[in-house]
Amino acid sequence: MTERKPAGMSFETWLDKQIREGEQRGEFDNLPGKGKPLPDRGELRDPDWWARSYVAREGGPVDALLPESLQLRKEVERLSETVRELASERLVREHVAALNKRIVAWLRSPTGPHVKVGPVNADEVVAQWQASRPKPVAAARTVEPEKKRRWWRRVS
Repeated sequence: MTERKPAGMSFETWLDKQIREGEQRGEFDNLPGKGKPLPDRGELRDPDWWARSYVAREGGPVDALLPESLQLRKEVERLSETVRELASERLVREHVAALNKRIVAWLRSPTGPHVKVGPVNADEVVAQWQASRPKPVAAARTVEPEKKRRWWRRVS
């Protein structure tokens, strides 16, 4: 713990003395980032720098900071890529229904910037999904001759 500043000493002089003594004791030798410039030194930051750095540090999507209208617009634009990995038509329709429910909720009480966003036609998305899926390859069936089975093995 540091000592208290003496009454007759200026604050800058006292701080410089504390730093110099700490350097002599080697307290600053193994700090992370030693020899590297301080991050964001002298740069202007946007007002939401702390939120962006928190989301980046935690590994979350930066889109989470966007207003809801812009998030919905981006989801609509990326919808064909999102549903491409889904396994069945039912899952695609459920995903589109959930997105449409959020869009309608936003349209009833819009907040943030007003961006033109409307419900998505599920039939069109399903048609695009079906067109983007690889066609199943018909397996060539080979007819194998039936093996003669014993009468006691015929019951299965």
